[in-house]
Amino acid sequence: MTIELFYLLCITIFTGVLWIPVVIGYVSARGTLKPEDYKVAPTSPLPDWVNRANRAHLNAVENLVIFAPVVLIAHAVNVSTPVTETAAAIYFYARAAHAVVHITGFGMLMARTVLFTISWMAFMAFAIELLRKTM
Repeated sequence: MTIELFYLLCITIFTGVLWIPVVIGYVSARGTLKPEDYKVAPTSPLPDWVNRANRAHLNAVENLVIFAPVVLIAHAVNVSTPVTETAAAIYFYARAAHAVVHITGFGMLMARTVLFTISWMAFMAFAIELLRKTM
């Protein structure tokens, strides 16, 4: 397995379990679902951290959708360079830190925006390197 595929696997697993805090928050705030809740969703307020956890999960899914194809395309055309390896690692760590910062509500130093930008720059570096090597 290439380093790029390893980090794709890691971020996919991380994204796949990021819904767990959301469910824990829903259950702790509203209790377990009752049969009538399947017809009309409960609307009682949720703690702020639960809403942030839900948004963090959605944001992770949205970003995985653009990152995964470039990694898979690079693998399919046999492109693996120090740039793609480093970009994949930076992407993973920045996205994981972004989720933690998002859920905790840490707002100092625009941390969430900075981490998002770092992960986007890593994605772009990866994509540009892939284009450079295949053109």
